[in-house]
Amino acid sequence: MKTYEENISELETIVAKLESGNVPLAEMVALYEAGQKLANECQAQLKAFEEKLEVRNGE
Repeated sequence: MKTYEENISELETIVAKLESGNVPLAEMVALYEAGQKLANECQAQLKAFEEKLEVRNGE
């Protein structure tokens, strides 16, 4: 499993490619899907981290 930072870096690369407009449609769709997956993974990682903080803070 990649770290949060690695996922964010990869997501930033995907966004830059999509924003460039120099990507064929089929590749654009694949990049979008990969970006969605990475965004979901990042969200899950943040949620897990927040839950750990809540446990440590006694919430």
